[in-house]
Amino acid sequence: MDSALQMIEDWPVTTAAAAVVRADGTLAGTHGPMDHRFDLASVTKPLAAYAALVAVEEGAVELDEAAGPAGSTVRHLLAHTSGLGFDEDRVMAPPGTRRLYSNTGFEALGDHLAKATDIPFAEYLHEAVLSPLGMTSTGLTGGSGTSGAAEPAGSPAKDGVSTAGDLVRFAAELQAPRLLAPETVREATSVAFPGLKGVLPGYGHQSPNDWGLGFEIRDAKAPHWTGDSSSPGTFGHFGQSGTFLWVDPAASAACVVLTDRAFGPWAVEAWPRFTDAVLAVL
Repeated sequence: MDSALQMIEDWPVTTAAAAVVRADGTLAGTHGPMDHRFDLASVTKPLAAYAALVAVEEGAVELDEAAGPAGSTVRHLLAHTSGLGFDEDRVMAPPGTRRLYSNTGFEALGDHLAKATDIPFAEYLHEAVLSPLGMTSTGLTGGSGTSGAAEPAGSPAKDGVSTAGDLVRFAAELQAPRLLAPETVREATSVAFPGLKGVLPGYGHQSPNDWGLGFEIRDAKAPHWTGDSSSPGTFGHFGQSGTFLWVDPAASAACVVLTDRAFGPWAVEAWPRFTDAVLAVL
C-alpha cells in the first residue's frame, strides 16, 4: 500500500495526506501529515448528511417532511433534487424532477435542522457526529465545531475543515456504523430518485446522475473522479479544495485524500490513477 499512497508525492500540491481504512476499522496505510487541517469544501456535505440522518433516527425530523422550497422534503434536499440552484436561493425545477447539485439546498437543510432541534447546526453536527467519533480537529469554519459553540457558523455545504486522521474515523463509521442503524446507512448510500439526469460538477452531464442521501454513487458514470476499477457501489464525495473520500464496498475499504490545491485538470488526471493503484493493492 505504501507505493500506492506515495503517489501523492508527485502531485502538484504543497501538502497532501492520504489514508486507507478497511471495513474492519484497521488502517491499510497512511501517507503525509495525518494531523494537518485542510479545507474540505464539499466533502463537508457527507458529514452534514450524517448529522441529518442522526436527527431522523432521533425523531427530530423525518425524511419526507416538508423542507426547502414548496413541494420539497428533507429527502429531496439530501439527494440534490429539491430544485434549488447551485449557489442561489432560486428554484430551477420542480422537486424530484432533476438532479441539481446545490450548496443552497444543504444550507436550507442546515437551517431546517436547526429550527427542528432548536440547536444551531454547527453545534448539532458536533454533538451528533464529530464528538462521538472523536473527530476533535473537525468543524465548520466561521464557527467552532470542535468545541460545540454555535455562532457564527459556516456553511454545512462547503465550510468544513478536518484532518486525514479525523476523516479516517468517519470512513470507518460509514463501513461499520455505530451512530446510525446499518439500514439507514444503506439507504443513504443507495440511489435516491433513480433515473434523474444532471451535471456532476467538474465532470459534466451524467445520465443518470445517481446520488444517495448526501453521498454521490459511482454506478457507471464516466468520466469520474474515482478509478476505472472502482465498483459501481462506490460512494463518497469530492471537494473543490482538492479533497475526496470514497468507500468501495466491493473492496471492503475506504480512502481519504486531502490536499491544499483546488480541484482542476491535475486532479482529473491524478485521482483515478491513484484510486486504481490503491484498489490493485487491496
